[in-house]
Amino acid sequence: MTDAQETAADTSLRTTGGAPPEDGGTSVTGAPNAEPIPLLEPREGIPPVITDAAALADVIAAFAGGTGPVAVDAERASGYRYGQRAYLVQLRREGAGTALIDPVACPDLSGLGQALSDVEWVLHAATQDLPCLREIGMVPTRLFDTELAGRLAGFPRVGLGAMVENVLGFVLEKGHSAVDWSTRPLPEPWLRYAALDVELLVDLRDALEKELDRQGKLEWARQEFDAIASAPPPEPRKDPWRRTSGMHKVRRRRQLAVVRELWQTRDRIAQRRDVSPGKVLSDAAIVEAALALPATAQALSALNGFGNRMGRRQLEQWQAAVDRAKALTETQLPAPGQPVTGPPPPRAWADKDPAAAARLSAARAAVSALAEQLNMPQENLITPDTVRRVCWEPPKDVGPETVGAALSGYGARPWQVEQVTPVLVAALSA
Repeated sequence: MTDAQETAADTSLRTTGGAPPEDGGTSVTGAPNAEPIPLLEPREGIPPVITDAAALADVIAAFAGGTGPVAVDAERASGYRYGQRAYLVQLRREGAGTALIDPVACPDLSGLGQALSDVEWVLHAATQDLPCLREIGMVPTRLFDTELAGRLAGFPRVGLGAMVENVLGFVLEKGHSAVDWSTRPLPEPWLRYAALDVELLVDLRDALEKELDRQGKLEWARQEFDAIASAPPPEPRKDPWRRTSGMHKVRRRRQLAVVRELWQTRDRIAQRRDVSPGKVLSDAAIVEAALALPATAQALSALNGFGNRMGRRQLEQWQAAVDRAKALTETQLPAPGQPVTGPPPPRAWADKDPAAAARLSAARAAVSALAEQLNMPQENLITPDTVRRVCWEPPKDVGPETVGAALSGYGARPWQVEQVTPVLVAALSA
């Protein structure tokens, strides 16, 4: 039985009726709480959605006066709307209950963020929600990520539903995770689902903290959480059009120019209409047009993705984008690939530098074995990119100090440096 399975089997970590355990993990009837219990209703019912300044002020006061960590979640409309803005924010804190806030009606939540600035925020998969929370003025200084905690503790399934079921013994409904949260008014079943998402988040945090402490990994987790909280906003992605699905089929520079022009045209339309770019034109259609280089709108209409449902004006706007790309001079065409800032792809190492390829093979095997020993995913032990960089350009004098300094220079946390340095020194010295 793994450490994580022992945690799941420990009924003292499970709650009943949504409350922390008070009787050693027994149900309200006194029987052992073995079977997962469906969690159907929030403890205090579904709270009203906050849509005005007066109600928001009351929420800020209530949460400022609460105690302990605050559970935070956000719902986006991925696949429906342009961008990744929040369309609902959920919070729960002891002494304040649960709040559902409409950030469309209340777009500035900086007052709430400031009221909770010294409080630990509990999020699940924090890096997914922090960008949209930052946009509305909510930035934590301390956090606990229950998904990352689950990874470090060795749980094989770290989705919120799986973690709540395995650790706390409750079943969360997940049927509304991919709905269009920009819908107004939000249906009651969706609001119930949203409130339940933060119902047990602090309970889950407390149980995972105990498990991490038992495994000797709590300090590791704290370093990871601090790194997330202190990380600056990511830089805008350079040439995002190069991430078009199916780009591996596009080889010629003229075809790349068509992809770029169609992608940028689609992005402008999607932003103007506030819809997901994929609803304007699919990636597959962009690649089809780039490969075919159609001469006319009629030829374009024969391609997959530009069929009968597309009107003449739409066809003409896409054909105009193709024509703009075809009219570019050779010097204006995009380069075949993005500039490489790090090591080359590992598949090329054997030809470029056989010794580096051997180092990488040994390092990967050593890191994999250590990750298995520590019962966590390799990428949480150390990022693959960091391992590649150290193996491609190892320190001149390989030793614990130089390898540790190299890892730190690439952003590894102290606990990662401590764990990984010995196995990398051995691999680089072999």
